[in-house]
Amino acid sequence: MIPIYIFYSMFGFQRTGDAFWAAADQLVRGFVVGATAGRTTLNGEGLQHEDGHSHLLAATNPAVVSYDPAFAYEVGHIVKDGLRRMYGPNSENIFYYMTVYNEPYVQPAEPENLDVDGLLRGIYLYAPATIKSKKNVQILASGVGVNWALKAQKLLADDFDIAASIWSVTSWNELRRDGLAVDRHNMLNPDDQRTAYITSKLEGAKGPVIAVSDFMRAVQDQVGPWVKQPFTTLGTDGFGLSDTRGALRRHFKVDAESIVVSTLQQLAAQGEIKPKLIQEAIDKYQINDVRAADAGNTEGSG
Repeated sequence: MIPIYIFYSMFGFQRTGDAFWAAADQLVRGFVVGATAGRTTLNGEGLQHEDGHSHLLAATNPAVVSYDPAFAYEVGHIVKDGLRRMYGPNSENIFYYMTVYNEPYVQPAEPENLDVDGLLRGIYLYAPATIKSKKNVQILASGVGVNWALKAQKLLADDFDIAASIWSVTSWNELRRDGLAVDRHNMLNPDDQRTAYITSKLEGAKGPVIAVSDFMRAVQDQVGPWVKQPFTTLGTDGFGLSDTRGALRRHFKVDAESIVVSTLQQLAAQGEIKPKLIQEAIDKYQINDVRAADAGNTEGSG
């Protein structure tokens, strides 16, 4: 029997956090599933129910392997690999934490030639740029944020002739752990230098990197030291609103239009576009008016 514990993601690492530490000491294995994850998917119930930080708490426990998948096929690969790592040959004393959301959206088919290794290690290229342009950006997103990134990709191409590549980050935490392990190795082995996984994946990727999720910026900030390109994050810091998911995402500035504005800001800082385009985008999308945002899917919203 494989233990699976499902709960509001906001509560798990707070109300049962002591038990998770005991579980680590006792070499427990199994799956912990934080449902209703994110700070905008369970809207209208206040911050006591809106999880924007559980991955930060999970990162403090060395036995916890954390993932924030966007799609069902990602969940499938993560669970399959978790069973192998916890119960297969040479099993490990770890347990898995996955955040899942209560926002229904269409689940795509698994891409052909899927980078399964990247998916399991924390990052893979989900949607290459749809146009060729001298202006490029790399958008890193996790969970429900991948859908915002895909919409931003289209807006950037259609409205500003900017080529955006979308990366699905299944685990900010695991990417950070890999970076820390590489740093430690490099400190102790000056003649055998290694490269962090996220650094190698983004090698040769043009343009700034924008990292976004339905969690606080500190979750995405974890990978910053190993991103060589200009790097910024968008997240759900602070109190929210009792409104639609779309309004909350506009309020926190994590929706597609906000990703576009952040991209323009970064490109302007690099001298690749004129700064006036930023204000044009702010005005075009009415970025400071939450009522102008598409309400989006309101099913299961609390």
